[in-house]
Amino acid sequence: MAFRFLLSLLSVVVLAASTVTANAGGGGTITVPLSPITNHLSSDPYKILNNLATASISRARHLKRPKHEANKTSDVVKASLFPHSYGGYSISLGFGTPPQTLPFLMDTGSSLVWFPCTSRYICSQCAFPNKNPSQIHPFLPKLSSSSKVLGCKNPKCAWIFGSDVESRCRDCDPSVRNCTQACPPYILQYGSGLTGGVLMLETLDFSQKTVPNFLVGCSVFSMRQPAGVAGFGRSPESLPSQMGLNKFSYCLVSRRFDDTPVSSTMVLESGSSSGDTKTKGLSYTPFHDNPVSSNSAFQDYFYVTLRKIIVGDKPVKVPYRYLVAGSDGNGGTIVDSGSTFTFMERQVFVAVAQEFVKQMGNYSRATSVEFRSGLSPCFNISGSKSGDLPELIFHFKGGAKMALPVENYFAFVADSSVICVTIVTDNAFSPGVSGGPAIILGSFQQQNYYVEYDLENKRLGFAKQSCV
Repeated sequence: MAFRFLLSLLSVVVLAASTVTANAGGGGTITVPLSPITNHLSSDPYKILNNLATASISRARHLKRPKHEANKTSDVVKASLFPHSYGGYSISLGFGTPPQTLPFLMDTGSSLVWFPCTSRYICSQCAFPNKNPSQIHPFLPKLSSSSKVLGCKNPKCAWIFGSDVESRCRDCDPSVRNCTQACPPYILQYGSGLTGGVLMLETLDFSQKTVPNFLVGCSVFSMRQPAGVAGFGRSPESLPSQMGLNKFSYCLVSRRFDDTPVSSTMVLESGSSSGDTKTKGLSYTPFHDNPVSSNSAFQDYFYVTLRKIIVGDKPVKVPYRYLVAGSDGNGGTIVDSGSTFTFMERQVFVAVAQEFVKQMGNYSRATSVEFRSGLSPCFNISGSKSGDLPELIFHFKGGAKMALPVENYFAFVADSSVICVTIVTDNAFSPGVSGGPAIILGSFQQQNYYVEYDLENKRLGFAKQSCV
């Protein structure tokens, strides 16, 4: 029903075409604020955890089984990154001439950048606390002199719909190079919602740099998506690809700053090659590609090789097929800012959870909290110290180790007398590698880490760091 309604809306959306007047700016560093999204569905801490756990599992289902309907100077851009309590972190970006500034969820697990668009925009099931759907401010193409609908024969249309998209340009005369038919409308599904609209070219504007003819989605309908999404994946339509970034980095502030104006900085860097220079203090592990090229969504993801998982001082026995993507494309580990809690394929999760239970045998299980929070295992730790809890360490290819702080893998509930492991799995999947990545490293586990995506050298760098 939602799809039919969306398509009917798309049929009446008309955008005025115009030429782009902005020019690309010179070199420099761009930084933008990065903040957590502040939209809990409830003030009940158990429901908050349950919502985040459910959203993380829904996100994992989407990532594992994606469906697509559709110069010699350094150049660095910085942006603020804000935390939000339904699980993500947002940045503000300016589009149009003059620029209209809008919030976007920063997502390394997808590539298209899209915003709520036109005065006809409708967001269904978007009534979150602190987020009134009637107060969502959409982008208005009619107020921008640089808005253009993307043509069906424009090469950027093929970024979304594939090289055979011209076969869908039925109104285009093959002998005419400049066809006025628009690129087909898109519908994108996420773990907990969807969005749809038309593709357009617009100017992306930073104070010291502009990017003309930036491909962006003009969404006229969304479900459970109260803000736009800035895709930071590996496909041509992503923000890093369109800006020609060499690297980008962020530092995610603690979730305790949800619902506050506290933010950290996201850095976008392009320009001259820095060669193989590594950022001081960071540990690195290489990115690698999924071996299956037929699934374009898997090519969006930032795969890394997880060698070992250590709980306390004990390596968890994880079958190799889960650690490395096989010839069928299934298995392996991805880094995803759009997921909250880390997801593990059931067999991996059970092995990790059992090791926690074994090493925390002196603590009683808080089964009622497990039922209410959606997390497991949970333990009653009244009177104990966090220093008594087993460590969780991820060992990556290349020797990089991520020894997580306790607050990055335990959630403290019930006045901190109960703790729950913030890793989730999906009982709906059958035993074995069910498809797609087996492990998804979420944003909760990345709190207070400086994380660098070195696109030029195809590697991930990270180090513990206070982000405020």
